[in-house]
Amino acid sequence: MPNFPIISGFEAVRALQKLGFIVIRQKGSYIILRKGSQGCVVPNHREIKMGTLAGLLKQAGVSADEFIAVL
Repeated sequence: MPNFPIISGFEAVRALQKLGFIVIRQKGSYIILRKGSQGCVVPNHREIKMGTLAGLLKQAGVSADEFIAVL
């Protein structure tokens, strides 16, 4: 597993939008994004933990290298 940078939920959403994801809705502090049939839920926290970010990328079907490249 590569070393993920410490990022906020907002920065994660921006990076996923660069990869083609669209914000569908937000419920509380959770932002739901979708790209085709792939979807993911991003917690809008100040700091996303490394395990949470890894699970989020797995759910979205995005590789860690792709994600880090668009940050």
